[in-house]
Amino acid sequence: MKKKTFAGIPKKYATLEKSQIVLIPVPYDSTETWKKGSNRGPEAFLSASEHMELYDIETDSEVYKKGIFLAAPIGNTSLSSNKMIEKVYHTTKKYLLKEKFVTLIGGEHSISIGSIRAFGEKYTDMSILHMDAHTDLRPKYNGNPYNHACSMFEASKKYPLIQIGIRSMDVLEKKYIQNENIFYFHKIYQNDSWMKEAIQRLSQNVFISIDIDVFDPSIAPSTGTPEPGGFFWYEILKFFRMVFENKKIIGFDIVELLPNKKDYSTDFLSVKLYYKLLSYKYY
Repeated sequence: MKKKTFAGIPKKYATLEKSQIVLIPVPYDSTETWKKGSNRGPEAFLSASEHMELYDIETDSEVYKKGIFLAAPIGNTSLSSNKMIEKVYHTTKKYLLKEKFVTLIGGEHSISIGSIRAFGEKYTDMSILHMDAHTDLRPKYNGNPYNHACSMFEASKKYPLIQIGIRSMDVLEKKYIQNENIFYFHKIYQNDSWMKEAIQRLSQNVFISIDIDVFDPSIAPSTGTPEPGGFFWYEILKFFRMVFENKKIIGFDIVELLPNKKDYSTDFLSVKLYYKLLSYKYY
């Protein structure tokens, strides 16, 4: 079977040796507690990528020419969540040691535990920019510390964790919040200077973790827990561009895409977001 490339780019831009960027698909969905199916997210993401224009108007660039290597997928539902996280950690570390710009597409949000471990070993001055409708700060959920609802707990104990777009949480998570670093959406809505304030809280090296439910479900309905409210397209792009202009982005992941056969819009939004972030990185 012919090996696909990201977005169908020519093979000369898709080899590991020639690529500056690595994309790791993690089709894993084992701990989801409501709607399952995010294990199909990477496949839907890659399928949508084949229908995307590779020229970015805003940055007047074709970032795929920096090289995007599509790694072998990690994880299946037969793996325990801690085994999956170990695999993500080791794979991410392998490509970081090759000095690649490592990105991941999930899959449920627990995949971030493994990638953040690997990035944290390479970068001492690291902060996490967590874009999500939920805080994901439970120490355990259903007895499992590697549940998707726990995806940021470990990171919160080690790094500055700047959480953007939060509009749903359990009262028990309040004690784990870094209060000065959380930007609830109802307050974002009332604060014109929130973008600058958030960027000031970040260290120089930033890993970004994006749950698709950070978007308003009217433009991104295909996710496990589509919370009312959230960001619209150009609103979030304005913020991301400012972040990339002011900080060193060391990698990012996009998670919780749950494909819907009747509506492909969220698949396409996810891959456009991915490509836009790369365009900001190399612009």
